[in-house]
Amino acid sequence: MNRNPHISRPATEQRQYGRGAIAASAAMAVVAGLLTMFTGATSAAAAVPAAPAGWTTAFSDDFNGASGSGLNTANWLYDIGTSYNYPGAAANWGTGEIETATNSTANVYQDGSGHMVIKPIKDAAGQWTSGRVETRRTDFQAPAGGEMELSASIQQPNPQSGLGYWPAFWAMGADARPVGATNWPNIGELDVMEDVNALSQHSTTFHCGAWAGECHDPDGISSGLQSCPGCQTSFHTYSVIVDRTNPAAEQLRFYLDNTLTYTVNENQVSVATWQAAVDHGFFAIFDLAVGGSYPNKVCGCTSPSASITSGAGMSVDWFAVYQKAAGGGSTGTPTSTPTSTPTSTPTSTPTGGSGGTTADGTAAAVRVNATQAQITFKPTTAAAYVDVHYLVNNANQQNFRMTNNAGTWTQTVGNLSAGNTVSYWFTYEKSGAQYDSPHYTYTQS
Repeated sequence: MNRNPHISRPATEQRQYGRGAIAASAAMAVVAGLLTMFTGATSAAAAVPAAPAGWTTAFSDDFNGASGSGLNTANWLYDIGTSYNYPGAAANWGTGEIETATNSTANVYQDGSGHMVIKPIKDAAGQWTSGRVETRRTDFQAPAGGEMELSASIQQPNPQSGLGYWPAFWAMGADARPVGATNWPNIGELDVMEDVNALSQHSTTFHCGAWAGECHDPDGISSGLQSCPGCQTSFHTYSVIVDRTNPAAEQLRFYLDNTLTYTVNENQVSVATWQAAVDHGFFAIFDLAVGGSYPNKVCGCTSPSASITSGAGMSVDWFAVYQKAAGGGSTGTPTSTPTSTPTSTPTSTPTGGSGGTTADGTAAAVRVNATQAQITFKPTTAAAYVDVHYLVNNANQQNFRMTNNAGTWTQTVGNLSAGNTVSYWFTYEKSGAQYDSPHYTYTQS
């Protein structure tokens, strides 16, 4: 989901930042060799994992400062205020959030037990404050032929009443800073973790290209909200790997506790769009918003609710950036097969077998020949775009913009063998909004 980008100033200046009239959302990367270290929820106050063979640690922070202390401002910037400080900046960070970001240790602090906490607080007058911090460095990148991982251990906020909570871990392209992100979304945004309304879920998103263009912004190319059991009550590791090892087939791979949850492939967009959004440096951001476009979209209401709980913080145990040079070490994929099923993989076949019909459209998959099948989706209401997401035998998720053939959208799946199972679903536009379909399965005969 979109979260506007930002202009940065040194934290000590305590100046307001303005958000662009555009919206953006980000988060980034995780190293495959490291992923093998995480088999589930991570423990509180864990040490930053060491880089695996072939990788180097580009940056890390384990937040071991004194209780009640602020962040190290040699490494971190605080965003201040409610919008970016440049002409034409949209109010409320451009996404309708209602909090004021501060550098107060009431809102952002180290807890003395190895965590950074970002806490939203509602005062007696009903006004909200919270925190938004980002790395000073903007050079976190996958070198040509190499890989980069952004990874953090996070416990999501757990308010008693959370309609309007919006925690996030994300990253923005380096070129956002000099111009206040007026060049968003083409400079790229990686949303590693977002949740809304205290649902104990999370989504991952890639923003790129032009507004309302091939990347579907302001919504972006997104996993949508996925189940995240226990993410409000324990620490879990959220990661993204930017993989440039194959210059003709670069990837973004998002993980939750060593389980691949979403993949974006270079061929889903044009080469120029991909390169402008991915092949450069990034800076990382942590924030906890109150209200705004994403919570509102999910609840179908205006958040926050009157009963929303004040003071439920997001805790970050550690944050790290890892890099691998071209030809170095591990391949950027887990060396052990995850034991859990990706959260985006359907666990059962819906009624209708290889397809089905809903109020929004008809889905189907049919055999083309011995090695190919064709997936189709015919929306009830004409769609501006339809994307298909599929896994063959529960392997890596593939994502493609489908081809429109007189109102029926199609995508061919190749390299199939008899007995292969294709799990698939769709993201589609309907009357300006974006929706996800049920999941379906097809078995190649």
